[in-house]
Amino acid sequence: MMRVKFNGEFLETEHKNTLDFFQSVSKNESDVWIVNGFATKENLNLNENDELFCIEKNIMPPKDALDAMMRSRHTPKLHDKLKKASVAVCGLGGLGSHIAIMLARSGIGHLKLIDFDVVEPSNLNRQAYRVSDLGKFKTEALKEQINEINPYISIEICTLKIDENNLKLLFKDINIVCEAFDTALAKAMIAQNFHKYFPDKTLICASGLAGYGDSNSIQTRKIAQNFYVCGDLINGAKVGNGLMAPRVNICAAHQANLVLELLARNNDE
Repeated sequence: MMRVKFNGEFLETEHKNTLDFFQSVSKNESDVWIVNGFATKENLNLNENDELFCIEKNIMPPKDALDAMMRSRHTPKLHDKLKKASVAVCGLGGLGSHIAIMLARSGIGHLKLIDFDVVEPSNLNRQAYRVSDLGKFKTEALKEQINEINPYISIEICTLKIDENNLKLLFKDINIVCEAFDTALAKAMIAQNFHKYFPDKTLICASGLAGYGDSNSIQTRKIAQNFYVCGDLINGAKVGNGLMAPRVNICAAHQANLVLELLARNNDE
């Protein structure tokens, strides 16, 4: 007999390999099998205290099983780092709403979502909201949506407008801040004031993402220590060159991707 941990509980098994074990407990060939944080259907030798999960298709898995599934996709080492991280998203429009969702899917442990506005019909062409969200505060609508995507992360919402006075109180326990404001004035405010109060924290801003086409002109640039800007730095919204979902999403993905890169890198140092 051998002692293994299966779906969060220890049990004794006579099986010597993973194939025999999972075939004895799995109800469907489409079930996902996870062995020590790795999704595989390869026949492996079982060892004492191996951790195994069988995630059934079309059934909501328990927290530990879903976490194991995400760890297997992200690789355990990286996933465990991201679970410890706290990231703030300032502004929940086309950029911020998609940044937040990507970070939630990536398993960031704590998200702080900040915006003062409500969802309007003009938002639906590029922002991560639905018709059913119209009239709701963006903070509340996005929290609700993220809870349906990944219910096992911590989400803090602040329904307020960020200014020079409250900025210094908002990010004390945050690792990285993503700026995703709609106006140049608001972008300048946070860029000029953030590092006065948080010199050792990272700020990721965006500039130049309007229109469509020319995807490769959107880049990630390091401007100074702990300060990055994503975008093409040129294309702002104007008559004949509005904000379109694909290009906004490309820039949002640059910001979210940089968050993951920095968290992984910082934890390796």
